[in-house]
Amino acid sequence: MRKILTSLPYWFLFSLLAVTAVHAEDRYYPYVLATQETVKVADNVDGAKQALIGGGFQIVGEYSPYAGAHILVVTNAGLKKVAAASDFGGYGAGIRVALTQVNDQVQTAYVNPLYMQHIYRMKGDLSGVAAALKKVFGKQKDFGKKEGMTAKKLSEYHYMLGMPYFDDHIELAAYADHQSALTQVEKGLAASKAVNKVYRIDIPGKKESVFGVAIIEGKGADKTVMAATDTGDLRHTAHLPYELLVSGNKAYMLHGKFRIAQSFPDLGMGTFMKISGAPDAIEDTIAAAIQ
Repeated sequence: MRKILTSLPYWFLFSLLAVTAVHAEDRYYPYVLATQETVKVADNVDGAKQALIGGGFQIVGEYSPYAGAHILVVTNAGLKKVAAASDFGGYGAGIRVALTQVNDQVQTAYVNPLYMQHIYRMKGDLSGVAAALKKVFGKQKDFGKKEGMTAKKLSEYHYMLGMPYFDDHIELAAYADHQSALTQVEKGLAASKAVNKVYRIDIPGKKESVFGVAIIEGKGADKTVMAATDTGDLRHTAHLPYELLVSGNKAYMLHGKFRIAQSFPDLGMGTFMKISGAPDAIEDTIAAAIQ
């Protein structure tokens, strides 16, 4: 065998090594399944909250988008530091933790910080955040994408040709200045009957804040979207809620076709078409609330 390898051209050996390196590259998945327990959601919420606080996380918001689901949104100093160092890093300043009733079991799962780091093009390392969450909850498996995606693939992610990328986010409104933007967004979300504010995280050292927004009416309603898309054995409840980013004097959101697809990268086109009206509906609903 040694004679055969040494007789091969150098270009072939180099190619072989390159292919091996690619196959060895880390792959990332949208979610982490922490636990599955034979209990009810209501029995586990307080315990999850206390465990997160004990693990150094701050709970910035929570809500139940529909029966059998409860979502906690958390952040910590490490997460906010990376968000502050990144262009539009506020989109990734919160980690969504979901407890979902599936038959007689509760699945506790959360957004994978490393997946989020790469798909939101964050300038920093969130491995410490991932380790802290693993310490809080443990870990059974990653899920949400059949074969996972490399960091490079995530940084260039879009669902298919012609679909939006991360930086194709939507400008929803412009205001006189940053404080006016925050004031109007807070006022609009509080007054709206179509959306609810779930949380707000202010990014340190920047004129940037991210809001979590629950959609409660229309084609883009949380319950409507999830009923069509989240039908697998392991639930993607931590897809919710959506982000509304105030950066400077403007309000933005990720394009719905990107935001939904990055949470459901294995979603078939047939299922995607069932919610074809959702991306525009989500945009219109949030924009109407904050004008």
